[in-house]
Amino acid sequence: MKRRDSTASTMANSGCNRFFPLLPLCLAVLAASGFAADKAPAADLIITNAKIYTADNSQPRAEAVAVIGPRMVAVGSSTEVDAWRGASTRVIDAGGKLVVPGFNDAHVHFMDASQNLTSVHLKDAASVEEFVRRIGEFAKTVAPGEWIQGGNWDDQAWTPARFPNRQMIDPVTGNHPAALSRYDGHTTLANTAALQAAGITARTPDPPGGRIDRDAQGNPTGILRDGAQDLLSKAIPPPSHERLLRAVKRGLALAASVGVTSMQEMGNTGESFAANTALYQELEEKGELTARIYEAPLIEGWQNQARLGIRRGFGSQFVRLGANKGFADGSLGSSTAYMFEPFSDDPHNRGLLTDEMQPLSKMRDMIQGADRSGQQVCIHAIGDRAISVTLDLYEEVEKADGVKDRRFRIEHAQHMAPKDFERFARLNVIASVQPYHAIDDGRWAEKRLGPRRAATTYAFQTFLYHGVRLALGTDWDVAPLDPMQTIYAAVTRATLDGKNPNGWFPEEKLTVAQTVDAYTMGSAYAEFQEREKGSITPGKLADIVILSDDIFTIDPKLIRNVKVDTTIVGGKVVFERHPPTAP
Repeated sequence: MKRRDSTASTMANSGCNRFFPLLPLCLAVLAASGFAADKAPAADLIITNAKIYTADNSQPRAEAVAVIGPRMVAVGSSTEVDAWRGASTRVIDAGGKLVVPGFNDAHVHFMDASQNLTSVHLKDAASVEEFVRRIGEFAKTVAPGEWIQGGNWDDQAWTPARFPNRQMIDPVTGNHPAALSRYDGHTTLANTAALQAAGITARTPDPPGGRIDRDAQGNPTGILRDGAQDLLSKAIPPPSHERLLRAVKRGLALAASVGVTSMQEMGNTGESFAANTALYQELEEKGELTARIYEAPLIEGWQNQARLGIRRGFGSQFVRLGANKGFADGSLGSSTAYMFEPFSDDPHNRGLLTDEMQPLSKMRDMIQGADRSGQQVCIHAIGDRAISVTLDLYEEVEKADGVKDRRFRIEHAQHMAPKDFERFARLNVIASVQPYHAIDDGRWAEKRLGPRRAATTYAFQTFLYHGVRLALGTDWDVAPLDPMQTIYAAVTRATLDGKNPNGWFPEEKLTVAQTVDAYTMGSAYAEFQEREKGSITPGKLADIVILSDDIFTIDPKLIRNVKVDTTIVGGKVVFERHPPTAP
């Protein structure tokens, strides 16, 4: 190793290292001044002896990367990058393992999911009896009168599949009000105490965009669908700051352990949006926010951001605002996805449009207002008719206000009408999709949709064929946060029940490269951050993941078993599966 020029090191430490956003410019100035690469400032971190998949088409593969502060400064061969090594450089020898950009989950419910980490777990309860038993055991662990929430129950795991009711859980919940969510978030089971707290009775009308299930006498069964859940949520006391802080730290630890370095949080209400933003900033100030968060609160509050002059991408490297989340319909699992034709297993039901979409001019005005103020719009649409109507609204806004770089998004975009793929592409709408839902819902979706409509369900490859940009996520905690589960789902489409080992509608499988690209650069583009992150490229933020196995070469069926060895966010190691031993 040649001795470094002291002047170059001084320039780097006094200027570049204090102003990392200007680091590429600083390095260019150094090069123009005649300083050689071996006289450049020393890297803080080098990853070497790696198989790097950069997600950068200009340099798809590399062996090593050098980092100064929060940004990458060199990507290339191990020999080339070794010139950046200094006395204090931390060197990670990847041992030939695969290195990829940090994963950017384009659709999470981070705060709610983090709180649910300490709630009763019902997703894998395989019977009604097991469902009730777990709730009863959990009820014994909480303080008297405290609400029981979360759960993520799955009625499709039971034989026969059926929705639960309040009579099942009243005997085991005692004096605890219970509000237990179906795993898709579009149906809640409330016990009698919770219904009483919310004032929901036989005389309570169905709200717009929602439904209260009732028995033969007209009494609520405890099942509240979509908009009806809001009647209950108003009665639930907000969590304390201390509880939220504990939950977020646990959620961040999980994200780091699975290589998620950025998350796009969808759909908080005004009050929770404000509380969450304050909490994230508190952690950022302490250096404890180990993932980047882009918030998209409910679109009904778009004016709150507009009054402050907040536009898309406003904020710091870690906490950014300026997006809005709307709902067009419900979900397939709750039979509230809005469809052109009735469900095959429920011929009198075409699903529901949400209250936000009634009348459609209400949603159009919110989209247009947010768009004119420079904010981004992301609309949840699952049913084919909901997707089509949302595209109609986007097209109306574009016709009224002209073409610009809006990056309108449709979240989920699950059940497409064939006529709308081309329109999706023409309007430059981003499909923000969650491949794990395909292998989960694929267990039962075909009986609800029929084979014709199921053929354009979770149509990832068809989207790409038509030139639609994909952004990948999980919808955590509707699905696991682990990107390996998402990649496995995208490239195998092997349903969770084991009945489709070669793939459910296998023509819609993605390749590993297509999946990783959509999970990194695609998600970065979806939040206007493709110049800052999403690939292993000099000048970008050093969000990097080292994997235990090469997902590009192993049997795709084994991808779900791959682990994250190391997660790096902004040049800082935030997770190590095998921490180095002290010398």
